Amino acid sequence: LRFIKKTLKTHADEVVTLHKGTPMTLRSVFQSMNLSTYDLTVDMLDVHADRNTFHRFDKFNAKYNPIGESRLREVFLKTDNYMNGKYFARIIKEVASDLEESKYQNAELRLSVYGKSPGEWAKLAKWAIQYDVHSNNVRWLIQIPRLYDIFKSNKIMNDFHEFLNNIFQPLFEVTNDPNSNIELHKFLTHVIGFDSVDDESKPENPMLDTEVKSPEEWDDEENPPYAYYLYYMYANMTVLNHFRKEQGLNTFVLRP
Repeated sequence: LRFIKKTLKTHADEVVTLHKGTPMTLRSVFQSMNLSTYDLTVDMLDVHADRNTFHRFDKFNAKYNPIGESRLREVFLKTDNYMNGKYFARIIKEVASDLEESKYQNAELRLSVYGKSPGEWAKLAKWAIQYDVHSNNVRWLIQIPRLYDIFKSNKIMNDFHEFLNNIFQPLFEVTNDPNSNIELHKFLTHVIGFDSVDDESKPENPMLDTEVKSPEEWDDEENPPYAYYLYYMYANMTVLNHFRKEQGLNTFVLRP
């Protein structure tokens, strides 16, 4: 809240997003929602996690939209937006400096990698290094939403193997040769592990037997079961960790 108010006072005329191709300033984003700095309160932001958010993924997810507005999420809480995640980096740096000041507090923050394209890692690392979001009191956990079915139905990918490739291939490449992407190499030294996220209440058929399709063959519209996602994340990470250990690099934990 403090950050949003401060930014509205000092950077109101900064172009923060494109709406139907037209550039919009921060002021016009808030005007389009009929809001001014004086209207904003913590309650109105509605981003604190209450009991309802723990069982319902949709409600948990909605909490990332300040005042229920996805536009504000895009402007303030995304690394990949019109301003290349500048505001999000500033918020993190303020949080980190509070932690450093109090000395004995640490945070483990989540960043998302969606597995939509192999370039996501490089983009994320570029953001982290460019804005220097590094802090000794902060570690990063990468959360991977289980969205294969959505990518498949939007024709972004053909099979589950592509999804896994987009997530792990860049990591194997940079472990093999850190100079191939020095930003990603540096960023990964602050990443401690991976998390798998989605709506856990969704009904699914958990059957995994010898008949189950391999990722190259899994080209259904349907999402693979949770156990299938986790097995292939675990299998890839095990090989990656052995490889990183041999290279003298940090390894990752799986914490779904």
